[in-house]
Parts: sequence; structure tokens; C-alpha cells
Amino acid sequence: MTTTTAEPVGALLRGWRRRRRRSQLDVSIAAELSTRHLSCIETGRANPSRDMLRRLCDELDVPLRERNALYLAAGFAPMHAERAFDDLGAARTAVAAVLTGHEPNPALAVNVRWEMLAANRAMALFLADVPPALTRPSVNVLRATLHPDGLARRIRNLAQWRAHVLRRVRRQLERTSAAGLAELLAELESYPAPPPDPGEPALDGSAYDLVVPLRLATEYGELALLYTTTVFGSPRDVTLDEIAIETFFPADPRTADLMRAITAQARPEATSPDP
Repeated sequence: MTTTTAEPVGALLRGWRRRRRRSQLDVSIAAELSTRHLSCIETGRANPSRDMLRRLCDELDVPLRERNALYLAAGFAPMHAERAFDDLGAARTAVAAVLTGHEPNPALAVNVRWEMLAANRAMALFLADVPPALTRPSVNVLRATLHPDGLARRIRNLAQWRAHVLRRVRRQLERTSAAGLAELLAELESYPAPPPDPGEPALDGSAYDLVVPLRLATEYGELALLYTTTVFGSPRDVTLDEIAIETFFPADPRTADLMRAITAQARPEATSPDP
């Protein structure tokens, strides 16, 4: 659903400019309007045109959902449609192709609040022993990861990984101001903080010297996983704008071998969170 607000468009724009830590002079030059005009818009003494609003939103990197709220506040119709994930056509097909093509390694698609939209069979296996209370009505990946009854029980470097996850949520909240993120952050911070992790063991290769891996204990042995995040370029749909594909890679040869063995036991098709 499109965000709605009672705030005037000028106050909303000022909020996004301050969130981005940009001066009026900087933004006005980049968006090709005078500083005085921008000041008048922010204080409500002038109304932006649809085109000017678009230029300001582009310059301030305002998410599409919040752009719709700005258009409504300015008296215009929303510019960006919002389709269900399964109605995204070629983009949905592309997500499925990435998830399936990434096997035998885990991959999943999430929205702006890290609610799982789809996952491949390797990722589904990781979440198989998470209690149903943490996966209904939909799987929030961060809740399932850090909750004491979730994957946290098996994360060997939990203190390190928890700190990393909380930083990601804070950055996401700062960047998007998405509804529900502040509540999710408060919930994650309320989980019992683990003791500091012992010194990280040295493994073959240099991966551990470059990034922090997720070290996960499984019945097959310990896995060390790195991850990357992929987003769609130039989205015009709100849902697509909020989708990220998170892909995990082995951090060492042993993990690569274990992932092939684990995935071999899974059913062949990719899995969505609500089959």
C-alpha cells in the first residue's frame, strides 16, 4: 500500500533532504532550481510542479513508495504502481532464474523489511528447523536468524553477526524510512545479546581476511558463508523497488563441498515462503 501522510509536501521534502544530509544549495543546484525556490517549497510558500517533484525525488534518492506519498501530498496522483510479487512478469521470472541458478548455494528474495518472497531449495533447508511461530504468517529472515529459538542457536559467530545485522537494519531505516522497520529493529535489539565471540580461526584462503562470514553449525559440519545483495536497476514499480536478492557463497572449499551434499537431499524446485 502507498504510504499516506498528513504532512505538507514541503515538510516531507525537507525531511528527505535532511535525511540525506544535503544542503539546500547542493540540492537546488543538482535539481536545477534556485535555492530560494527550494526554500519556498519546503516552507509551503510555493508548490512544486510534478516535474520538479520528480527531479527532487531523483536527486534525494527517495524510494518509490515514499515518492507516491510526496505526489499525493502535492495534490497529484501517485506515479508508481504496486503489483503483487507474483504479478511482476519478466522481473519475477528473473528472480526465479537467479534463485535456481545459484544452487547448490542458498539464495532468497526479500522485501524492504526482509520478509521472504521466494527462496531456492538450499535456503529452504536452512530454515527447515525454525519453529513455525517464527515463520507465520510469513518468514522474516532477520527474525528467524536472530531470535533465540531460530538460527541463532546454530550461529557460531553470533555476536559478530548480530552486530552486522543490526547495522544493516539501521542503514535501511535511515535510507528508506520504510513502515515497520523501526519496530523490527527494536524487536531484534530486544533479543538477548550473546557474549563476545572467541577469536576467529584461521582457514584456508583469504576470504576471512576480506569480509565477515556467517558461520553456521549444521548436522553436516560448520558452514562459512559470504553474501551479496542484488537489486533491480531503474525500477518503476513499488514492489520491484523494494525487492533485494540475497545470495550466499562458500567462504572456503570445505563449505562448497558441504553445500553440494546438503542440497542433493532437497527437492528439485525452488520454494516460496507461502506454498
